[in-house]
Amino acid sequence: MPPPYSVIDLQDTDSTQDDARAAFDGTPVLVVAAVQRRGRGRSAGEWRTAPRAMAASLAIRPGWESADLPLVPLVAGVAASRVVASGLKWPNDVYLGGLKIGGILVESADGVVVVGFGLNLWWPDAPPGVAAVHEEDPGPRRAGEIARSWADELLALIGAGAGDWPRAEYRAASITLGRDITWSPDGSGTAVDIAADGGLVVVTPGGRSVLRSGEVRHVR
Repeated sequence: MPPPYSVIDLQDTDSTQDDARAAFDGTPVLVVAAVQRRGRGRSAGEWRTAPRAMAASLAIRPGWESADLPLVPLVAGVAASRVVASGLKWPNDVYLGGLKIGGILVESADGVVVVGFGLNLWWPDAPPGVAAVHEEDPGPRRAGEIARSWADELLALIGAGAGDWPRAEYRAASITLGRDITWSPDGSGTAVDIAADGGLVVVTPGGRSVLRSGEVRHVR
């Protein structure tokens, strides 16, 4: 049975996010590239590319209420953790063995949501704090295999509805919960739970609060 989305495979591109949005015609479309020249991170940050990497973007109309869309990065993270057996740093980073191997980027406009997943597949001389899924080069087909598996998982989770998002599964994969953290501009506390709306519940000297955006740093 063919997947419920079309697939565009590219060797290289400026941005799979832009490509997926441009190709979307009402039916989900997945764009996969090995090299992304102008990839974006959160807050317009630059995503560094491994020698063997995957950039994948899935354009969809999730049919969710706008108030539920902040859950999409977390749901996409759960899909990623299922495919590459990874940990999740709230809200959208993918980790393996305490090192970052990838990230999720979600962009929404006019009812169309583009979910991006960037992943290091193989990086023999990775910079500090960064790693990859494989210790040896898995070859050029691996990007497409992982991207399709991730898209399958993500569409199934989206189709289940925001009310049934896998909160317990996200908690189990979280490497943030139980950690002392800091956040911009000057917050600090301990991460203790994931709220029903996807926010990060923290305990501070002033009591409990919920973070819903911002850069979170783990305190070593």
